[in-house]
Amino acid sequence: AIIDIGAGVSRLTGALIKEGFTDVSALDISEAAFAIAERKLPKEASVNWIVADARHWEPARTYDLWHDRAAFHFLTEPEDQEAYLATLDRALRKGGHVIIGTFALDGPESCSGLQVQRYDARTLADRLGDRYRLIRSLTWDHETPSGSKQCFQAGLFQKP
Repeated sequence: AIIDIGAGVSRLTGALIKEGFTDVSALDISEAAFAIAERKLPKEASVNWIVADARHWEPARTYDLWHDRAAFHFLTEPEDQEAYLATLDRALRKGGHVIIGTFALDGPESCSGLQVQRYDARTLADRLGDRYRLIRSLTWDHETPSGSKQCFQAGLFQKP
């Protein structure tokens, strides 16, 4: 069971379906984004579309993998981060994995006019605390449609 947080119109949901995954959920605050994403999928594709804010969502089940490409870094206030992490704790099964992607320490300080919180593997692991064990991290330069570069980082963690 996989959930993609901040899925929007991301291609990940479609890629997972194409690879044969059958238990895929996507969560985002934008119903309009999901309407676009759904049109890109095969008619027979079954995705659980969840229109909600991850900070306040009450999951009805648990997941094996929580994926967040770039939602967590928009949470700059400690109480918002804690609310998100509390949802993650409820939604991820014991032994499950979480991937969180954010801007790296040398990445942009804002995105789409909003401040972001930047991380490296250590600061993200510190933020998640002993609730999760860092398995692997990586950084990369993402080229935007306008041709500029943004440094991202991602951490793969496991819930003990």
